Amino acid sequence: MIFHPSAVTGSPPALHLPCSLLTTGALGGLNQELPGFTAAPPAAPEEIHPLKEQPANGSGEGHAKHRKAFPVIGIDYTHVRIPFEISLWILLACLMKLGFHVIPSVSSIVPESCLLIVVGLLVGGLIKGVGEKPPILKSDIFFLFLLPPIILDAGYFLPLRPFTENLGTILIFAVVGTLWNAFFLGGLMYAVCQLGGPGLNHIGLLANLLFGSIISAVDPVAVLAVFEEIHINELLHILVFGESLLNDAVTVVLYHLFEEFASFEQVTILDIILGFLSFFVVSLGGVLVGVIYGVIAAFTSRFTSHIRVIEPLFVFLYSYMAYLSAELFHLSGIMALIAAGVVMRPYVEANISHKSHTTIKYFLKMWSSVSETLIFIFLGVSTVAGHHYWNWTFVISTLFFCLIARVLGVLVLTWFINKFRIVKLTPKDQFIIAYGGLRGAIAFSLGYLLDYKHFGMRDMFLTAIITVIFFTVFVQGMTIRPLVDLLAVKKKQETKRSINEEIHTQFLDHLLTGIEDICGHYGHHHWKDKLNRFNKKYVKKCLIAGERSKEPQLIAFYHKMEMKQAIELVESGGIGKIPSAVSTVSIQNINPQTLPLERVLPALSKDKEEEIRKILRTNLQKTRQRLRSYNRHTLVADPYEEAWNQMLLRRQKARQLEQKMNNYLTVPAHKVDSPTMSRARIGSDPLAYEPKEDSENLPIITIDPASPQSPESVDLMSEEPKGCGGLPPSPEEDEEGLVMRVKEPSSPGTDDVFTPGTSDSPSNQRMLRCLSDPGPRPEPEEGEPFIPKGQ
Repeated sequence: MIFHPSAVTGSPPALHLPCSLLTTGALGGLNQELPGFTAAPPAAPEEIHPLKEQPANGSGEGHAKHRKAFPVIGIDYTHVRIPFEISLWILLACLMKLGFHVIPSVSSIVPESCLLIVVGLLVGGLIKGVGEKPPILKSDIFFLFLLPPIILDAGYFLPLRPFTENLGTILIFAVVGTLWNAFFLGGLMYAVCQLGGPGLNHIGLLANLLFGSIISAVDPVAVLAVFEEIHINELLHILVFGESLLNDAVTVVLYHLFEEFASFEQVTILDIILGFLSFFVVSLGGVLVGVIYGVIAAFTSRFTSHIRVIEPLFVFLYSYMAYLSAELFHLSGIMALIAAGVVMRPYVEANISHKSHTTIKYFLKMWSSVSETLIFIFLGVSTVAGHHYWNWTFVISTLFFCLIARVLGVLVLTWFINKFRIVKLTPKDQFIIAYGGLRGAIAFSLGYLLDYKHFGMRDMFLTAIITVIFFTVFVQGMTIRPLVDLLAVKKKQETKRSINEEIHTQFLDHLLTGIEDICGHYGHHHWKDKLNRFNKKYVKKCLIAGERSKEPQLIAFYHKMEMKQAIELVESGGIGKIPSAVSTVSIQNINPQTLPLERVLPALSKDKEEEIRKILRTNLQKTRQRLRSYNRHTLVADPYEEAWNQMLLRRQKARQLEQKMNNYLTVPAHKVDSPTMSRARIGSDPLAYEPKEDSENLPIITIDPASPQSPESVDLMSEEPKGCGGLPPSPEEDEEGLVMRVKEPSSPGTDDVFTPGTSDSPSNQRMLRCLSDPGPRPEPEEGEPFIPKGQ
């Protein structure tokens, strides 16, 4: 760009363009004058002739250019410096990661994150030793380029079922636990600064609270790096890792809040209330942004069936856009990425091809692994390159109070959580949760973002943060594996999910949903069922293309298992054994056959169909009814409940008596007592043994089937001596004894529960007592009858 000399005299300058830019299109675009610039007159046609001879040095000014020994070959490192150095760092990270896994004896003792930090320290010291300035992990590079791949990988492949089942516990640890750590640590560090001497007195309360909010959050990168190596069980892994993901909203709010308050002259109550409300805005706003981008990504993947190559690109771009959009408004970018990954995955996987799914999986794993390696290496390099200010009191107090706050928070919150959990958190689980609260690069990057203008103690803060990071990663990260083995903590079971497990899981979900409906308690399974119904009825039809939107979940899972099994067979070289290893569905997919003609079903008449519908409407139970919740304080007492219970008890005892009496067709005659006992019985109650004149030849026993007494239910209606009327008893009558007759049932409108019978009189009750007590056994030599004959 060359200016006229008129620029010196004050007249408006005229803009001259090089001849190489004055093409026809450029001239057409420069016909209009720009403000403040005057276009140079167009060059003559002979000046831009392509075959016209140009000066040898390519410049019309006469300045000669340095002549090269070889006109083409040269060295221009500044032209490729940035991408070349980035490639070298990534190559170093990959070689270090490869070396650690080639030497298993080292990686089995020391975690990979610790080794990477050591490599960073060595590389940083080497760069500083040769007189160069080592690079520092800048916060913009960390938050915009290195952190998103790790969070997207964690959110896209998040185990959704254990995460949602333990969401309440995770939120309590992430929100309440992080707030407790921040304020507890900030308050104690403020007290330490007030008592620590002249070097710490100038640090105020807001600065200490800001420092507490930075150092209190558990780091997801460090947790992933350590917990994936020790293979802890799924419950503990999702609790600690879920806490590290969701506490980002609390950390972002507290960081920006205290950073703003530090520039205020006075903090009012309104500022505190608005700061409290901003937590909900940041967290829910981040989730909302992620859900919107996830739905857009799922809807876009519905139309990619004709161009499968760009399917993975939509997943990466929409996820990254969700993160950047959240960071644009100071919302939680981590929660936006998690929400986008969780929302888009089921619909995207139903639309994209299997090759695209494999590409997404391995590219995310590769990208997140490289980012994680670079983060730990640059932590070591930045430690060597950064400015440090060491204060023993401040650093040691920070480390000690971090551990105390974490242990106290976990113990108190777990005691409260176990009151509502079915599967309680044991003391071993609490120890692993408290011990697994690792700090990492997020705390370092937030500390690096502090402004010297408002926080002159930034170097001391960074020194304390790096000390806590190194302690948690090296000491806790290296000792957590032997502690898990020592405490015999349950580890993760590496098992493949089977179709049988999926069937039983869905069956139990439906069963628990039905139980909640019957009880009138709308809990976790009820709302999950509501969400599944809404998803199946509306969302799937909009976001999934073709017939896959109507496919049941079990069938979709079966197809996924079949595809996975077929790929494993092909990779293992077992293609010849497919008929014996794969089901007939896979064989039909491999060798498609012509479909047979559909069988014509007989059509039902409208009358028959209406009759069937009527039968189903009247006989099928109405489901999904809203019932009253069971509560023993709100139940209405039934006045007939006691009477019904008594009647049921009597009938049950009558059935038992009837089963016993069926074993005896006749009741044997009463055994004869001795004369002394006979006289004593008759003297005590002569009416009970007085013969009746109108009795029949044989005594009759009536059995009441509905009476509650078992042996006492025998009612002696009439008993008289054998041979009544002056006739001697026959031998058959002596053997026959008493005849048993069943009492006639009452009328249909009456029930003996409420209508007393004749057997309830006092005389009959005395007779029943006598019959139930036959007295002592008769002596063998005594043969007199109980009631003398002819009396």
